[in-house]
Amino acid sequence: MGRALRDGYRQRVFLMTKIDGRTRAAAAAQIDQCLRAFGTDVIDLVQIHEVIRMSDPERVFGPDGAIEALVAAQKAGKLRFIGFTGHKSPDIHLKMLATAKTHGFSFDTVQMPLNVMDAHYQSFGARVVPEARKQEAGVLGMKPLGSGLFLQSRPFTEHAVTPTVVITGCDTLGILMQGLDAAYRWTPMTEPQKKSLLGRTAPVALAGEWEKYKTSGAFDGTAQHPWWLETASLKG
Repeated sequence: MGRALRDGYRQRVFLMTKIDGRTRAAAAAQIDQCLRAFGTDVIDLVQIHEVIRMSDPERVFGPDGAIEALVAAQKAGKLRFIGFTGHKSPDIHLKMLATAKTHGFSFDTVQMPLNVMDAHYQSFGARVVPEARKQEAGVLGMKPLGSGLFLQSRPFTEHAVTPTVVITGCDTLGILMQGLDAAYRWTPMTEPQKKSLLGRTAPVALAGEWEKYKTSGAFDGTAQHPWWLETASLKG
């Protein structure tokens, strides 16, 4: 990405990244590592990655926690906005928001899974989005296709919750162009359309069978590589 941002492109993009570090030292080192890799002096948005444990909020906001490094970097002009991400449970997201509020801190963004399956099981859309908007945090929706798993179920179509930004993987130029085309042609769904869509997806979504990021450890990168939380080394 750093190579792609050369030759004047940096000023034309909103640059965001994530860090895994839960301690002040690890988070600070990871922020600096990102700055070097991107070849830039400032990152627009840095998010605390994979808040997937009930203990994460206390670690982030505890003594010498990651939030200290993020706020210090923000004051130093290394980053503009601060957010967090997670895919496991609305309860954990809500605890993170509540813990931040207790410490007099407000997140700029909150990233979470938002899609037609989410509406029926442990719903981030129903529970976290209203609180995020109440706190005036930008809502970043991820896993619109459940990392492709939803395409194996029937029926399936586009998500019914409108976030501020939809994050979708782009591993080929064709997929990138497909995403751009969808964005340009997008129009809001009507309430009857949403109701009809959710009615069709309910039978396959009620148990969270297709939301493996909620119901299994398959997507828990920091659980599989716990040293990411404590060291300066980012995942490759």
